[in-house]
Amino acid sequence: MKMDGRPVDVAKPHLFNERTLDGYRRTLADGIDRVVSRIGRADRPFTGISAAALAREIAEVDLDRPLGEAAVALDELEDVYLRDAVYFHHPRYLAHLNCPVVIPALLGEAVLTAVNSSLDTWDQSAGGTLIERRLIDWTAGRLGLGPYADGVFTSGGTQSNLHALLLAREEALAGGREKQHRLRVITSEAAHFSVRKSAKLLGLAPNAVIVVETDADRRMRPAALARELDRCRRENLPVMAVVATAGTTDFGSIDPLPEIARLCAGAGAWLHADAAYGCGLLVSRTRRHLLDGVERADSVTVDFHKSFFQPVSSSAVLVRDRAVLRHAAYHADYLNPAGTAGRIPNQVDKSLQTTRRFDALKLWLTLRVMGPDAIGALFDEVVDLAAATWVLLNEDPRFEVVTRAQLSTVVFRYLPADPGRALAGEANLYAREALAASGAAMVAATRVDGRHYLKFTLLNPETTLDDIAHVLDLLAGHAERYVNDRVPLGVSAG
Repeated sequence: MKMDGRPVDVAKPHLFNERTLDGYRRTLADGIDRVVSRIGRADRPFTGISAAALAREIAEVDLDRPLGEAAVALDELEDVYLRDAVYFHHPRYLAHLNCPVVIPALLGEAVLTAVNSSLDTWDQSAGGTLIERRLIDWTAGRLGLGPYADGVFTSGGTQSNLHALLLAREEALAGGREKQHRLRVITSEAAHFSVRKSAKLLGLAPNAVIVVETDADRRMRPAALARELDRCRRENLPVMAVVATAGTTDFGSIDPLPEIARLCAGAGAWLHADAAYGCGLLVSRTRRHLLDGVERADSVTVDFHKSFFQPVSSSAVLVRDRAVLRHAAYHADYLNPAGTAGRIPNQVDKSLQTTRRFDALKLWLTLRVMGPDAIGALFDEVVDLAAATWVLLNEDPRFEVVTRAQLSTVVFRYLPADPGRALAGEANLYAREALAASGAAMVAATRVDGRHYLKFTLLNPETTLDDIAHVLDLLAGHAERYVNDRVPLGVSAG
């Protein structure tokens, strides 16, 4: 493309409209070809490049000097992004809650970005509004929340948890805002960090979040919850919400929802179920019972981009009583014209966001092409793999495994023999870093009872037990070398 002439004349051919359809088709096809080529050649999840090295390359890009042609920009993109991207589709990516994505969802992504609907008002989205609402109804039905349920799509679990706790706070303050500093939120020690973050953002007291202990399987202890509910009652500390987790990030554990719901009902406390991870059980044909009790929650977080194999972002918050969503509504004349209330379905009345992508389309096309049973089968596959991985680790004397997960995470550590046992924490951290630097595989790290551990997050149905065994051998090799380099000469480290 020639870069001379008036700037506006140079710019207009880049606009997507009826006159530029051929260019749109060619450009996107070229981009897809680049991704196809890179995915086809990816023999490991990561190249191992350092942040400093890649930062130098990106810093050298002069953003004030355009390249003019998409093909040239894609050539550059190979070097600054595609070459060194972390590829979740690879079977030896075992780190975080990032799933490979299904093709119908990628189709939805292509469609929604081109049309560019904004899901805040009807006059910016039309059918998009109704599709999102239909998916919310479908999800609420799977959860069993009842006929008055509603919800809205969000950017992710953190926003969904914040939204739910905002609603809970407003319900708790219905009798007066003077008690806000006394409000309390009770959750488990294995709950997501966003519970504490939300409490801070909502202006609650620094000690507002009460953390109760978990059992050996890292599930909230109902007896501990009962004690805290009783203590708060005696000390006149209103419990604004109890947050139960259906799929903790580290352990994949599901809190005992029926018992927690019973205690919340007795105390008159709002129950929020964070099922960002565990929502994949909604479409499982064999494990749906693990979510029994979620139907009694006042609000629920679901992340389709974790266990429904959707691209980021695809998440939602749902409530049992749609009336509580009014707490997120705020009037703006240009969004809510006088006289339209009740006649035009505006999603902005429910959301913390205003401009919002039509992320629901990805899930819609996935359900219409594949169906829920197919998604559930993929999720069951990774949960089965986690169970087999636990057995493999439990029988391997090189490793210590923490607990048998209900979902698809496995927490473990390399455990050196004496006299190298004291180096276990350092050895595991080193092994993880060395593995990532090699690019051969990626695993996560966490802390358990103050000690450093490693974590497999298994969300790829293409990962095999052979992949797991190979990665364990690599980790053990790195850790063993670290220990052997540091034990006294002439003393065996086992």
